[in-house]
Amino acid sequence: MDPCPFVRVLVGNLALRIPVASKPARTGVHPSSSPCFCEIRLKNFPVQTAMVPLVPPDSPLPEAHTLAATFHLGREDLHRLAGKSIFSGKTRLTVAIYTGRRGTTCGVSSGKLLGRVSVPLELEGSEVRACVVQNGWVAVGGKGSTSESKPSAQLHLSVRAEPDPRFVFQFDGEPECSPQVFQIQGNIRQPVFSCKFNCKSIAERNARS
Repeated sequence: MDPCPFVRVLVGNLALRIPVASKPARTGVHPSSSPCFCEIRLKNFPVQTAMVPLVPPDSPLPEAHTLAATFHLGREDLHRLAGKSIFSGKTRLTVAIYTGRRGTTCGVSSGKLLGRVSVPLELEGSEVRACVVQNGWVAVGGKGSTSESKPSAQLHLSVRAEPDPRFVFQFDGEPECSPQVFQIQGNIRQPVFSCKFNCKSIAERNARS
């Protein structure tokens, strides 16, 4: 039996460019001198957090390839996201960028929201072939264009979806006496292993105790 289709969504190569203000702020610290982090969200999955390195304006992206977040999608997740794309618009991966340090102070987040980036996820066919969803600079808070007249912060990120096939197994029977192992694919259960030990059943042991 073939493995079950799983898809792995990888988010990485994060970097942030913040334009230098023509007039320095009267109070506070300019975001370009503060640490930055982001929260990466995909609906119905736990939020993942990663640091975002700052790079000077007009500088090339560093060569280092870093992984910031990974989401593992099974068959049910793929069907749910495909259904969402029909009735509720495209599925989107959202990255919220914050300046300041991670954590909370007196129950309030210590970071200040700088902006968000939303990347539509096209996962059709990703069960059999890898695809690059996004790779490049995106205007923070914009719709993906980096050629706006007003300077804005820019986030570099790469989003990649690739097949991650897995064999899924399920145990059945009485593990102490007659364990059985089934391979699962959708609604199909195929036995792959069974064994019977010379021992008393649970009912017999309970009757004697």
